[in-house]
Amino acid sequence: MVTLRISGIDCYYGSIKALDNVTFSSREGEFAGILGPNGSGKTTLLKAISRTLTPRVGTVFLDDINIYDMKIREVAKNVAVVPQEAVATFDFTALDVVLMGRNPYIDRFRMESREDLAVAKRVMELTNTWDLADRPVNELSGGEKQLVIIARALTQEPKVLLLDEPTTHLDISHQISIMDILRGVCKEKKLVVLAVFHDFNLATRYCDSAMLLNNGSIFSIGPIDTVLTGENIKKVFRVDMIVKRHPITESLYVVPLSISRSKITQSKDIIVHMICGHGTGAPLMKLLLEHGYGVTTGVHSTLDTDYDAACTLGIPVVSEAPFSPITEENHKANLAMIDEASAIVVSNVPFGFGNLKNLEAAKVALERGKMTVIVEETPIQQRDFTDGKAQSLLEELKSKGAITVKSRKEALSILKALRK
Repeated sequence: MVTLRISGIDCYYGSIKALDNVTFSSREGEFAGILGPNGSGKTTLLKAISRTLTPRVGTVFLDDINIYDMKIREVAKNVAVVPQEAVATFDFTALDVVLMGRNPYIDRFRMESREDLAVAKRVMELTNTWDLADRPVNELSGGEKQLVIIARALTQEPKVLLLDEPTTHLDISHQISIMDILRGVCKEKKLVVLAVFHDFNLATRYCDSAMLLNNGSIFSIGPIDTVLTGENIKKVFRVDMIVKRHPITESLYVVPLSISRSKITQSKDIIVHMICGHGTGAPLMKLLLEHGYGVTTGVHSTLDTDYDAACTLGIPVVSEAPFSPITEENHKANLAMIDEASAIVVSNVPFGFGNLKNLEAAKVALERGKMTVIVEETPIQQRDFTDGKAQSLLEELKSKGAITVKSRKEALSILKALRK
């Protein structure tokens, strides 16, 4: 089994320390991501592994052999690098570029053999570049050129493949195409693959494991879902992120929030209570916070998207057990929050018998003189799963003075009247 082991390496650029006591190992068939802010040491780590930059302390082992004791040609046979962007200054054909990957196997003053050509053709077919073989590489698109560079690396027949942001500047189609190929090659050829990423979602989709670097040190390392957590990303990048698992792909996905919870100051003067659910309230919660309102919400199942959003944004929330109707206790807690609010907003939420009490709470709020705004982006008939009870309650709210709007922006405009 091929194993790459990095043991306590420190790397410097002059007097500036770029890596500090980095230690980890990776095995064959493992696709590992390296992530971190700019200047955290990601590219430096690849340079150390590929012997481009010699560590002052520590070393790199490939199958228990110190890579710095190996001859250059042996290193090239075992370790291949795909840079961020390869520049071809001469008018080589794509096949010429790919055959450069065979240089470690060709003696000086010798030409490529039939075996070398066969390896190049096989790899180009694998990377869908064989039809580009006779085209000048400088005439290829960015995606085609990157695939040719990947083919060149694979033609080295390495045990370890190092990728430095392999899909930078490429459109989404080429990103997925290239990453699908790389992931497939990793598993089929049992390569050790280390890839630097700036895109969290590409990393979560394709990596088995990940390393999060910060200031030249490993902040977190392990399975991708234990490394790329909202908490870790917040500490390293100082940005709030929502990290969820996609229901179809089952991979994690990461969504940044444009405001930081640390910068949110909940207003105590004007509080808006949100009655929402199924993700219909989250955008307005964020919008209200950005405009300086205090926000509360309830009642939500702990599996509801709006419950997650409230927790992420630091919004007080009344919660209920999953798949349970709203209890009288939580209904009263919701009413207590409503009493503290200046206004109530009912989002475009579907209503079933489980959350119908939330609409009853809105009715109580209106009766207590609270400004009540109903966001009705779609007709209630399409969202009523209570045999008409929700529709009846909503119509009653409207008849007693609730304000109906068609969008979140309209709701925000109405709420501005509270500040006059």
